[in-house]
Amino acid sequence: MATISTLAYLVAAVLFILALRGLSHPETSRRGNLYGMIGMAIAIVATLFHHGMDLGGIVLILVGLALGGSVGAVVAKRIQMTALPQLVAAFHSLVGMAAVFVAAGAFYSPESFGIGTHGHIHTQSLIEMSLGIAIGAVTFSGSVIAFAKLDGRMSGAPIIFKGQHLLNAALGALLLVLVIAFVATGSPVLFWLIALLSFALGFLLIIPIGGADMPVVVSMLNSYSGWAAAGIGFTVGNLLLIVTGALVGASGAILSYIMCKGMNRSIINVLLGGFGAEAGGAAAGGATAERAPVKAGSPEDAAFIMKNAQKIIVVPGYGMAVAQAQQVLREMGDLLKKEGAEVEYAIHPVAGRMPGHMNVLLAEANVPYEDVKELEEINPEFAEADVAYVIGANDVTNPAAKTDKSSPIYGMPILDVERAKTVFFVKRGMSSGYAGVDNELFFRPNTMMLFGDAKKVTQEIVQALQK
Repeated sequence: MATISTLAYLVAAVLFILALRGLSHPETSRRGNLYGMIGMAIAIVATLFHHGMDLGGIVLILVGLALGGSVGAVVAKRIQMTALPQLVAAFHSLVGMAAVFVAAGAFYSPESFGIGTHGHIHTQSLIEMSLGIAIGAVTFSGSVIAFAKLDGRMSGAPIIFKGQHLLNAALGALLLVLVIAFVATGSPVLFWLIALLSFALGFLLIIPIGGADMPVVVSMLNSYSGWAAAGIGFTVGNLLLIVTGALVGASGAILSYIMCKGMNRSIINVLLGGFGAEAGGAAAGGATAERAPVKAGSPEDAAFIMKNAQKIIVVPGYGMAVAQAQQVLREMGDLLKKEGAEVEYAIHPVAGRMPGHMNVLLAEANVPYEDVKELEEINPEFAEADVAYVIGANDVTNPAAKTDKSSPIYGMPILDVERAKTVFFVKRGMSSGYAGVDNELFFRPNTMMLFGDAKKVTQEIVQALQK
């Protein structure tokens, strides 16, 4: 039976790897999800048979699966695509708390896991257990704060106080001391002190991070949840949990690095929780009132110019997601293609509130995958574009990132929207982006502001194109 279970775990692990590979591209993402689901089903069945549970235990597990699966199905069916970032953060918190619960179960019933007896747990198991509970607790509380910020339940602005980094460093050092003491003594008091301190540390690590930096936070917490699962996998002696956790942890860490590179940030700064604090300060671009007046236009003006354009690049951002304008945006693109125009969609690595957010929304609207281009691929084409249609994107198009050394976004790679012959910027008003910086693009002579709800403005453009 052990050999069959090991073989099943191997098959599941391969399917998980194929799932990650499939999720790397929109065209194969459905297949990747299918591989992941099949792999998880195999893993669950193999685990049940491997441990030789009695009928009562299997029934309890099946009831738990049914309840959890039902809740997940209802949530997945009801959730709006715009709310996916906070949903992902919420799921990460559950993974972290699961790691804490499993560690507690192993600590109070070590015989069930073959790691010793109560009061005499193997040293290596205590090490694994302490790391699992620490990472799991940090993941839980950090993900709860990320969810609250993304869902608007608390301010997205960085929450900063004097001595914050020193406090985090002191708590980190204290946590290390507690882990060493726990491994040496196996004390229940130290076990729960590690949990409580880790919960506090997760809270303190995420509150100084601003809304503009949430895409990196989401991928970082994803990595943490993976390492928490891997740590608990060692404790309970489950090979597949170790492999799966390591895959999630490593892929999340790589994605965090890619996100940091896309924002010109330091991965070390992210891990220490100081990331984004500077971005929450005063706007570096100066007050809007001191700028030259912006040029405002109407949807009819935009439709006329776009109807006579040969190349149009659409730049979606979180404003498009909030307005749920992706469907009408694709309709506009289809009409422009019928007029003979080339239409492409430019995606910045950190557009939206989680990695791939814009790609998911455009895929939902059935925008052809080949029309969606990443930053490095699309940037050289802006100089050839007759029109750049910016819908809800802000910081990722701000030229201040290239010119203003005092700006908190200086050095961040941006989409070179300003190089297009005409820029239409769809926005409700003149407010700054998450970074709190005025967008210089608003005041460029080739920019025309289209004030209003992103979906409504785009619908009016569509109506004008149909005339």
